[in-house]
Amino acid sequence: MRSMTPSESSGTKKRIFSGMQPTGEAHLGNYLGALRRWVKMQDDYDCIWCIVDQHAITGGGDPAELPGHVVDLAVSYLAVGLDPERSIIFVQSDVHEHTELAWLFNAVTPVGDLERMTQFKDKSQRVESIPAGLLNYPVLQAADILLYKADGVPVGEDQKQHLELTRDIARKFNATYGETFPETEPLIERGVGRIVGLDGDAKMSKSLGNTVPILAEPGEVWDRVRTAVTDPQRIRRSDPGRPEVCNVFTLHGFFTDEETRADLADGCRSATIGCIDCKRVLSDNIVDAFGPFRERAEHYRAHPDEVRQILDDGAERARIIAKQTMEEVRERMGIAWRNAVGT
Repeated sequence: MRSMTPSESSGTKKRIFSGMQPTGEAHLGNYLGALRRWVKMQDDYDCIWCIVDQHAITGGGDPAELPGHVVDLAVSYLAVGLDPERSIIFVQSDVHEHTELAWLFNAVTPVGDLERMTQFKDKSQRVESIPAGLLNYPVLQAADILLYKADGVPVGEDQKQHLELTRDIARKFNATYGETFPETEPLIERGVGRIVGLDGDAKMSKSLGNTVPILAEPGEVWDRVRTAVTDPQRIRRSDPGRPEVCNVFTLHGFFTDEETRADLADGCRSATIGCIDCKRVLSDNIVDAFGPFRERAEHYRAHPDEVRQILDDGAERARIIAKQTMEEVRERMGIAWRNAVGT
């Protein structure tokens, strides 16, 4: 049985942590898979939301573009409703304890465990020379979470393996150095599943171009949605469709009311509604749903100092927690030598 975390023992809200890599403006998959849930969780949890720029460098890319991507993601966070008054919002590299704890976790993390990670095996096959950062990515991820002694992490099914490694690292550290970290629980939203891209095949991804930026103008939303793959057996408008296998109809589930969805399904099956009509309804509903996001983003883009201040304040609040954790970790690992000489 694991020891209780500070938030549990004091009766306060449980703490959760999560983050995203900065690849620029958030997209539809980010929103459906994570951000919309994060916004709701702010009422029930002590929330810490991070922009994980030190994870991003493991994928290469142009260093000159990374700072702009960080700001774009910060604007996206704020635009969808992440609230700096109710959450801590910050950039990973502004809190150096993340990488310090990751290095110390290497002392208890078996290489074999890292080599078994599915994402490592997949990504390592695409490069000729495997960077150590790709192997150690889950160790930094564990440090991100355990630095704040998070009780839970909202994750998708594809991240369960990494979180289980985080739990293993916590157990190994506690067994070696004494009870320090919680075994963080995965908080998986049931009924969401894998968010399939507009290509009807792969997971939504900006790099694959099969998604919609959440701050896109109406014209761009339509340009993206109109390319979406529908029921492959419906070749002509007069062919009856199968909404249950159509990815466009699946996306309607997030943006379209139940009565309209029922009408669309009936029209699809009877071939009285064409795929382009169905896509137009989806596009219009996405535009309406994301309208407030575009308005808030416009404000923050016009006030970059406000974004900078929010991230600075968030980093300062994060450092307070991180410093306390690292003082405990150093003491337990025997690297707090100043305590031995009474200084």
